[in-house]
Amino acid sequence: MSDASQRIDERIAELDDWRGETLAAVRAIIKAADPEVVEEWKWAKATSPGVPVWSHGGGICTGESYKSVVKLTFFKGASLKDPAGLFNSSLEGKVRRAIDIAEGETVNDKALAALIKEAVALNLGKG
Repeated sequence: MSDASQRIDERIAELDDWRGETLAAVRAIIKAADPEVVEEWKWAKATSPGVPVWSHGGGICTGESYKSVVKLTFFKGASLKDPAGLFNSSLEGKVRRAIDIAEGETVNDKALAALIKEAVALNLGKG
């Protein structure tokens, strides 16, 4: 297990509530959708512990935890087809798109897996 994967495990345990469960669930969907995905931990500094990042041929998305949502921000979200309408945040952005998941909400795992696969294909020049 990489240091980043271990740090993501620790973050999920630290949250110890619905946010940890949600982050663990989306992480499982991401890893199932792309078994070659690389887990990273980025942007740690004095004012922030850092953020989980999933990548393959370039960044796919981040998994940030806030008080009221778990936010998956897709680096190239504006370039992805989203027929299920998962993107519900950062819609005005020219490049990024995000999915905010609030307490009690479930994620359409098939639609999220499709976005992950499409993001990887785009990163690898196949999208």
